Amino acid sequence: MSLKVFLELVEFKAKTASVLPFLIGICYSWYQFQSIHLGFVLMFFIAMFLFNMAVDILDNYNDYHHATSVHDYKEKTNIIGRENLSLRLVFWLMIGMIVVSATMGILLATVVGWPLLWMGLFCYFVGIFYSSGPKPLSSMPVGEFFSGFTMGFMITLICVYLNTYQAFYWNFSQIFSIFIIALPNTLWIANLMLANNTCDLEEDEKNKRFTLVHYLGRKRALVLFVSNNVLAFIAIFGAVLLDLAPYTVLLTCLVVPFVWKQTKLYLAKQIKKETFICAVRILAVGSFVQVITYALGIMIDF
Repeated sequence: MSLKVFLELVEFKAKTASVLPFLIGICYSWYQFQSIHLGFVLMFFIAMFLFNMAVDILDNYNDYHHATSVHDYKEKTNIIGRENLSLRLVFWLMIGMIVVSATMGILLATVVGWPLLWMGLFCYFVGIFYSSGPKPLSSMPVGEFFSGFTMGFMITLICVYLNTYQAFYWNFSQIFSIFIIALPNTLWIANLMLANNTCDLEEDEKNKRFTLVHYLGRKRALVLFVSNNVLAFIAIFGAVLLDLAPYTVLLTCLVVPFVWKQTKLYLAKQIKKETFICAVRILAVGSFVQVITYALGIMIDF
């Protein structure tokens, strides 16, 4: 397997969706608690990244097996069939990543406390059953929620907990604050899934995958896509007003014209190879600028 094929198998281009929530968690930990446990968060990052890659391999693996014969998805679209990859190699590569990731997570939990284990189990449950089982989450109208909530919110929550476990309080105020700071990523990641399902609506229905777009219809799905982008910027304002982020984070609003331009391109036509990238760009640019402006505010205060 070449490096290029491997990177496509693990969908390396989509890893922004897990890295940026992690960085937001680090920024929030320092801004609110002035606490960073570098060794713990680096270990978590490696475990998170390995599991994220394993989930994407699992997604491709299951899509390959579940593809119907009514079109050529299995032979020409799916990376496993298109590149004639060994199913045995793909399977054990995925299992190896999951085992290493889980082992690192359990070791961390023995040090920082068992709440990490329960949060990790939730993420593993979602990751594995996202594309597995008789009714995968990704084939149901809850896929957008679980992808956004798990990657956007849970990764940030775990990162904050690791950095502040000695002073972390499990109360509504604490969880709500982290939820608000993670909400832009949560919504933009959910929009990735929403855009993907909108582009693949007809193909998904042929494969008996009845996603949120199937129930909403294409027009309402597009309205939801726009609404999520608007709510993401409202959350950025809210985070500053609630003193959960420095005022510099408001500079993230400078990317509004870019986000609107990408949104208009996507609204014009929903074609996977042409406009799905618009949702990826919105997530990458919006979240990256949020992290940079957050870090800038921390440096100014420091």
